[in-house]
Amino acid sequence: MPTIPVVLDVDTGVDDACALLFAALHPGLDLRAVTCVGGNAPLPDVVRNTLTVLEVAGRADVPVGVGAERPLLEEPVDARHVHGSDGMADLGYPQPRLTADDRVAVDLLRDTVDSASASGRPLTLVPLAPMTNIALFARVHPRSFARLGGLVFMGGGVDVSNATAAAEFNVFHDPEAAAVVLDACAVHDVPVTMYGLDVFYAPMVDDGQVERLRAAGSPAAGLAASLVSFHHRRFDAAGATIGDAGAVASLVLPEALHTERLPVRVELAGTWTRGRTIVDRRDWGGHMEHDPHGLARASVDVALGIDGPAVADLWVRTVGGWLA
Repeated sequence: MPTIPVVLDVDTGVDDACALLFAALHPGLDLRAVTCVGGNAPLPDVVRNTLTVLEVAGRADVPVGVGAERPLLEEPVDARHVHGSDGMADLGYPQPRLTADDRVAVDLLRDTVDSASASGRPLTLVPLAPMTNIALFARVHPRSFARLGGLVFMGGGVDVSNATAAAEFNVFHDPEAAAVVLDACAVHDVPVTMYGLDVFYAPMVDDGQVERLRAAGSPAAGLAASLVSFHHRRFDAAGATIGDAGAVASLVLPEALHTERLPVRVELAGTWTRGRTIVDRRDWGGHMEHDPHGLARASVDVALGIDGPAVADLWVRTVGGWLA
């Protein structure tokens, strides 16, 4: 089976680290590059964490681009209360030997997307973080953005939120960026999938799977076990979601994800709803003359359901080195 060329945009983050391990180790994915943005942790922590994960996974070949340290307009916030003071579970890993690429994130994205397109294998871009880097890429290098084969982003939600009563963290952190990216996908006919909070929590790894990973003995499996175990302890639970990793796993297990093509907007002005993804599930065949807004420009494959156990099992087998 041909591999899928991908780039991940991350704010590493415990679940971003889980996603990076999967992308680095699954034989069906060709991880071409990773770009970093401030989000779950400040940008220097994100870069260090990302390089550490790639080093542990034995993927020194993957270039890492340093991107935006803050949102386009908002003041930066972080989620270290969820991910630990260093952003990655406070595991005490030494400073990585790997270093970031000389190219900034938007230029690394341009070069990687153009190379994949020229080879006849367009690249799938997977933002797992606030989409500041991706919005800048769309604006600075629009012709390269148009060469994307697809975009699968972790963010938003139809019925579920977390950062506020209305908004999911990644979109809430930089709603203007999310709006720019959706608009650019519509303009350039880039297929886009929203892997939001409606499915995010379903792929769960339990204590037994953690112990299997610990027993595997490899550095990658050990890191994976420690990441999940951190969330078990922090939230006093016997299971923990692999979060962002589910979005990446869905690329090689598409049958596990149920999506529906729907118009999506990002709320930018609401007092209580800024950063909410407005997913239009109306019967559009009816009369809409009364709606001054009309349908959203961006048509998105919105994830509404997932086979969580199948995705979690695939992740465990991948990072544990047990794929058949």
